Amino acid sequence: MLVTGETAAREVGVVPATIRRWVHLGQLAPAGRQGRALLYRLQDVFAAERTVRGLDPPHRARAVRPPVSRTVARSRDRGRERTTGRG
Repeated sequence: MLVTGETAAREVGVVPATIRRWVHLGQLAPAGRQGRALLYRLQDVFAAERTVRGLDPPHRARAVRPPVSRTVARSRDRGRERTTGRG
């Protein structure tokens, strides 16, 4: 069943801007148009909601940058001269 973004948002309990954000982030794709309105499959909307809320594993792993330890950060800063702007 195809629904508008407003109806899709109501079905999953979010505001229509959230549906647009999911489309922008690639979590949801429109399935058609009715005039200027984008239409979405309800099953796709529910799948996007599960993925965004962490209830469904994502289809591809995203690269996560590991945190930099304090000792590494300090050793990088030692090589830089700090200026205070005072003469």
